Amino acid sequence: MMRPLLLAAIALSLTGCAHEGGSFPSLAPRAAEKQGFAEPAPRPVPTATPDPALDARVVSLDANLSAIARGAAADQALAERLATAARGRPVGSDAWLDAQSALARLDDWRAQVSSLASDVEELGAERAATLAPGYPALDALTARVSAEATRQGEVIERLSAQLPSA
Repeated sequence: MMRPLLLAAIALSLTGCAHEGGSFPSLAPRAAEKQGFAEPAPRPVPTATPDPALDARVVSLDANLSAIARGAAADQALAERLATAARGRPVGSDAWLDAQSALARLDDWRAQVSSLASDVEELGAERAATLAPGYPALDALTARVSAEATRQGEVIERLSAQLPSA
C-alpha cells in the first residue's frame, strides 16, 4: 500500500514542474518560409537613351583615334625598316640611333593613345557616376582605344627586342 501512495506523491510533484507561465514561439510558418525557392523574375535591362552631345564627343574621339592609328602605322613601317637595318650593329652606331629615334616616335603615338584612353574612361566614369546605363557607342570606342594601345605596345616591344640594348 505504501508503494501506490509513493507513486502518487511522485506523480503529483512532477506535475508541478509543468508550468505554462512563459510565452512560446509560434510553430506557424514564418514569412520567409512562405516565399518558396523559385528564382526571382529577371529584371529588365536598362537601355541607354540617345545622347546627341555624347554621340558628338564619341565621333570626335573616334576621329582622333583614327588619325593616331594612321600616323602610328606610317611610323611603324619606317621603324621596322630601321630596326632591321640596325640588327647586328653595335649600340651607338648610326643605324642603332636611327632605330631608337623611330622607336621614340612610336612611343609618342602610344602616349597619345594613352591620353585618349584617359579621356574615354573619364566619359564612362561620368556616366557611371550618374548611374546611367552603358552607352554602346562609348563602349565600342573604349574597346577600339584599348585594342590600338595594345597593338602599339606589342609593336614597340617587338622592335625593341630586335635591337641590342645599351
